[in-house]
Amino acid sequence: MGLIVQKFGGSSVANAERVENVARIVTDTYKAGNDVVVVVSAQGDTTDDLIEKAQEINPNYSKREMDQLLTAGEQISISLLAMAIEKLGYPVISLLGWQAGFNTNAVYGSARIKNIKTNRLKAELSKHNIVVVAGFQGLNRYDDLTTLGRGGSDTSAVAIAASLSADRCQIFTDVEGVYTADPRKVEGAKKLSEITYDEMLELATLGAQVLNNRSVEMAKKYGVELEVLSSLNPIPGTIVKEVAKMEKMLIRGVTKDKDVARVSIIGLNDNPGVAFQIFSKLSQKNINVDIILQSVGRDGTKDITFTVSRDNGPIAVELLENSIAVTENCKIVCDTKVAKVSIVGAGMESHPGTASKMFEALYERNINIQMISTSEIKISVLVDEEDADRAVSAVHKAFIPND
Repeated sequence: MGLIVQKFGGSSVANAERVENVARIVTDTYKAGNDVVVVVSAQGDTTDDLIEKAQEINPNYSKREMDQLLTAGEQISISLLAMAIEKLGYPVISLLGWQAGFNTNAVYGSARIKNIKTNRLKAELSKHNIVVVAGFQGLNRYDDLTTLGRGGSDTSAVAIAASLSADRCQIFTDVEGVYTADPRKVEGAKKLSEITYDEMLELATLGAQVLNNRSVEMAKKYGVELEVLSSLNPIPGTIVKEVAKMEKMLIRGVTKDKDVARVSIIGLNDNPGVAFQIFSKLSQKNINVDIILQSVGRDGTKDITFTVSRDNGPIAVELLENSIAVTENCKIVCDTKVAKVSIVGAGMESHPGTASKMFEALYERNINIQMISTSEIKISVLVDEEDADRAVSAVHKAFIPND
């Protein structure tokens, strides 16, 4: 007998049939002698629909009121799932984020969890109730509802698992585990039986949409063992843990991220402190910068190119146009028609030739590389958006050929 935390995404509870399917999965786990806490996202496209409704009323809505609205999506799904479990004859109670003890900071729209007061959760489990919790939400010090941002339900589930010292945290999705690439788009993509936290974190950060990167960070920090598996096909998934048994393949995954914009500042004065002035300006507005490329100074000037999220591209340009580092002689260019393609593998640092093999695969498909970024376990390149899918397929075939 153990404590299992199970998380189900919006597609897993998209309609009545799928809600009933989730209820069966949960009750089967409970019947096996386990205590069960279930974290649920809003149904299907509910969150997108609520955002659309808000924009119809007021395109300039405040983030506080948007959080008030969006938390309603999870309230609906937890109630429906609890009703489905009741129908099967099992004891169950649904709790909103604040009822489950989630306390967050006051950043509306992307709040961070400060702590979880587990008294209510433990009390309900001691009554042998299945506890269904609304993911993605909490309460701040002003007693206002907050949301945790994209992938917040994954983070909620891991946080509960860590706080309750759960035996396992299962993340149910519409895919059967973590693959070496998107199996819907890349022929020959293989499911991994195990993967390390670091590798999963890189894949999540670089565009893989199976797990939210914040949830993986938290799982690693608190030693929560994750399992990614399908809610529609009852087969073993992928285990994410600290020391995974390394398979023969060097590269664990190939990802694509289209949420990228490339910003270039051409003709900057080649003076000390210019880079600091530029990037501190962006930091003040919480704009995260990824790949950075600076040219060698010539004729008293230099160029700096960097990438940000697509939405932040135009904002970065506007900020920099008013920066003291950018003079009238400078030219700022923003390109949002780019994508980042990456390979991830914990063993690549000790294998010479990994980068050249990736670049060769792109060259053979006549795909131009605009920027390159490397770390111990990943190599990322920036390419034209229209080349992204071909690039992923080419690189995947080079490192993970079809059997």
